Amino acid sequence: MGFMRFATVATLALLASTQVQAKEWTKVRIGTEASYPPFAYTTADGKLVGFEIELGNALCAELKVECEWMPVDWDGLIPGLVAGKYDTIMASMSITPERKQRIQFSEKYYQTPPGVAVPKDSKITEASVEGMDGALVGAQVGATHAVFAEDILTKSEVSLYPTADEYKLDLESGRLDAVVDDVVVLSDWLKSEDGNCCKLLGTMSPIPEIHGVGVGVGVRKNDQDLADLFSKAVIALRKNGKYKEINDKYFDFDAYGE
Repeated sequence: MGFMRFATVATLALLASTQVQAKEWTKVRIGTEASYPPFAYTTADGKLVGFEIELGNALCAELKVECEWMPVDWDGLIPGLVAGKYDTIMASMSITPERKQRIQFSEKYYQTPPGVAVPKDSKITEASVEGMDGALVGAQVGATHAVFAEDILTKSEVSLYPTADEYKLDLESGRLDAVVDDVVVLSDWLKSEDGNCCKLLGTMSPIPEIHGVGVGVGVRKNDQDLADLFSKAVIALRKNGKYKEINDKYFDFDAYGE
């Protein structure tokens, strides 16, 4: 009797495992933060565009699945994924140990260092802990760059903002001395008319324990199969040149990183 019960449990477990492995994805809902140019943002006419949007569409095409984009506030991205409101996250979300306690990730699809921007007339001359001594520094709450600012820039005062747009406005108006974010995000803003106030002071070395090992596609813990599919699709796009084609529309360097 005991053996039969064990065999039944083992059989059910095997069937469940087989069903998970056999799951076929025909449509993938992707949550993103649509206010983070050049990665993902909304144009004046309401169109969702950016590097991650184009790359995500290319990954879905490679996987032969339909993808549906769902704009979500940054703070709601992981809770919404866990709650099943969408299937993945593509929102410049770094793969970190803390986040991996709640969700799983694909392998990275890009990796760029943190940068520091300051007003053009700033007296700050160096993007370093000592160089920013006493500065009021802004960053986006919940982002790895916010953790970096709070944990590493110990001689600065850090102010956190719900969105990147809000810290940019305060830097422009003189209410901040500097801001920390992805160097690509800052560079893109500084090239625009809105960013004419400021300049890129420099980059700082990423810290793996804080910044993780790159930006990946986030999935629920029980959807590792989906993460693996996206990992393979990234490799395929790197090999067939599609990644470079999209990359070169936005950057003059390889955003994939080392």
